[in-house]
Amino acid sequence: MTETATAAGTQPGTKAPASKSEQAYAAVKARIVDGTYSPGYRLVLAAIAKDLGVSVVPVREAIRRLEAEGLVKFERNVGATVSGIDPTEYLYTMQTLSIVEGAATALSAPLIGAADVARARAVNEDMRECLQHFDPVRFTNLNQDFHSILFEHCPNPHILDLVHRGWNRLASLRSSTFRFVPGRAHESVDEHEALLRLIEAGAGAEEIEKSAREHRSATLDAYLAQAPATPTRNAGSLSAH
Repeated sequence: MTETATAAGTQPGTKAPASKSEQAYAAVKARIVDGTYSPGYRLVLAAIAKDLGVSVVPVREAIRRLEAEGLVKFERNVGATVSGIDPTEYLYTMQTLSIVEGAATALSAPLIGAADVARARAVNEDMRECLQHFDPVRFTNLNQDFHSILFEHCPNPHILDLVHRGWNRLASLRSSTFRFVPGRAHESVDEHEALLRLIEAGAGAEEIEKSAREHRSATLDAYLAQAPATPTRNAGSLSAH
C-alpha cells in the first residue's frame, strides 16, 4: 500500500489533493455564496475554466453538481445561470429547515460534549465581535459553522441529509439575508447562547427542538416583516406551532 501511494505521488498518511472537479465546485460555489455571481448571472463554462486554469470538463461537472443543489439552473437559449430564491421559496425552505434542523439538533444533543459546546461558544463569540463592524457574509458563514457543530452529531442520516439540502438551497440568498434584517443578527447571537445553555443543562429533546425551531422561525419572521407581500405570505412561520 505504501509503494502504491508513493508511486501515485502521494505521501503515506497524507490526504490526496482535491480533484479539479472538486476545486471547480468549491470555487464556483464560493462565488455564488459571496455574491460575486449574483442571481441570474450567466455561467459561461469556457470563461470560468480559463479563469480557474482548468479544462471545461471539471467545470461542467461542478455546474451539474450545483444544479442538483439548487444553486444553478439551466435555461433554454441561455445556458447555466445562478438561481435566485423568491420570497415564496424562501418561506417554504425556512419552514422546512426549522423542522428538520430542530429535530437534528435535538437528536444530536445527547452526543454533544463539552468540547463541542466550547467550540460552538467560541464561534458565537466571533459572531458577536463581527457585529461591531458588520459583515453579513462572514456572519452568515459563522452562523452556519455554529449550527453545524450542533446538528452534525445527528444519528439519523436521513434527517441530516435534509438539513444539508436546506442549507444548500438557501446558500445563494443567505449570503445577504442579514443585510435585509441586520437587527436580527444581534438577536440571533443571544438565542445561540440560550440554546447552548439548554444543551449544557441536559434539557429534554422536546425543549431543545422547540428552541432551535423557534430560533430559525424568528429569522423567517423578521425577513417576511419587511419583504414584499407574496401569495403565500399568510402561511406565516411555524414559530407559534
